[in-house]
Amino acid sequence: QNPLKRYSGLREGGSSSMASDGSMANPQNKVTVVLGAQWGDEGKGKVVDLLAMDADIVCRCQGGNNAGHTVVVDSVEYDFHLLPSGVLNKKAVSFIGNGVVIHLPGLFEEAEKNLRKGKGKVMMCSVIDSPLHPPLVFNFHQAVDGIQEQQRQQQEGKNLGTTKKGIGPAYSSKAARNGLRVCDLVSDFKVFEDKFRMLAEHFLTMYPNLNVDIDSELEQLKAYAERLRPLVTDGVYFMHKALTGPSKKILVEGANAALLDIDFGTYPFVTSSNCTVGGVCTGLGVPPSYVGRVYGVVKAYTTRVGVGAFPTEQDNEIGELLQSKGREFGVTTGRKRRCGWLDLILVRYAHMVNGFSAIALTKLDILDTLPEIKVGVAYKVDGQPLPSFPANMDVLMRVTVEYKTFPGWCCSTEAARSFEELPSQAQTYIRFIEDFLQVPVKWVGVGKSRESMIKLF
Repeated sequence: QNPLKRYSGLREGGSSSMASDGSMANPQNKVTVVLGAQWGDEGKGKVVDLLAMDADIVCRCQGGNNAGHTVVVDSVEYDFHLLPSGVLNKKAVSFIGNGVVIHLPGLFEEAEKNLRKGKGKVMMCSVIDSPLHPPLVFNFHQAVDGIQEQQRQQQEGKNLGTTKKGIGPAYSSKAARNGLRVCDLVSDFKVFEDKFRMLAEHFLTMYPNLNVDIDSELEQLKAYAERLRPLVTDGVYFMHKALTGPSKKILVEGANAALLDIDFGTYPFVTSSNCTVGGVCTGLGVPPSYVGRVYGVVKAYTTRVGVGAFPTEQDNEIGELLQSKGREFGVTTGRKRRCGWLDLILVRYAHMVNGFSAIALTKLDILDTLPEIKVGVAYKVDGQPLPSFPANMDVLMRVTVEYKTFPGWCCSTEAARSFEELPSQAQTYIRFIEDFLQVPVKWVGVGKSRESMIKLF
């Protein structure tokens, strides 16, 4: 019997899930993805907040509370690290996917802190779902993160600049297959306790000076298990139902950014997860055919936290101006961000990996007072042009940058609410970015509020 005959009812009986050639037709619901296109801190939270206003589900798919997104609503500034920024939409379900590593004290503290800021206007945690698969970050993971950074400094004279939130050690436990997940915590606690003690002993063997209070942390985790249990669901089935059921708007909020991706970023000065579009599939259990529009968020200049190569960095008065005017401090660590000109070689590379449908260009207003503005358009090493973005960081440290210089507009853009209201020089700057990347700019940010995001199309 022809196996396709069994599906003839699907082809002929009105369902659109199967195409005439036996392949799956276009799915009804697709996820919209927002990703950082530089080294993070591009303003993803603001773009997510904008799109989340009419979303049904808002998801996080990777990273942990090393991420930091700031959203301003009604003059109240909310800081998010583990929670999706879309949690501000009371009608949406906020979903933390299996690719995220979760530090439970951090999660609940963050929810309560933002609830107090919103004076009860934000329905934190009552609308959070988490699948059974996410790995857990324990306090000893965070302590190990700090010890490892200290060792790198002593041995090599430099560290990676991690947030010391335990993200790398937690992902290492996942890869070593001795980590613990949400499903372990909400199941038989005695079994969880035995596994937890074994994992703690594993790290104590590796780091004898590690300060671990096993009994105290277990007691804390037992309480968190009770709070977490009503919020947990099977993530694969949850996402499958959302994607294949009635019409829904599903938004995925990427953390960190393309150049911090563990595979495609400026390794080793990267994070420990895939913050490019592939992380959406592996971090949520979403088939690639269900990925719809992918929006890249690009700051109108470039910033980077911590150490690592930064070709367009301006370690001078221009960098200081961008840093002070842009309030460039890390949301998670409070560290000053290094600042420099927009690097389009880097952004083009991010587009190659992610296939951006369109771009959100943020913080254009920070350039308002500059008499001239430069954009990095090519790299050279030893006088020879580089055909692609280098994978080797020793090479990236040696590049010289070829710039294109634009006249500044030397006036405020903050009141602009349409592309036509922007100064002509700013319009030229935006159009050049589009032409260079061959990607349209959909939004331009000229301030902190939702209203300051100008929609171009």
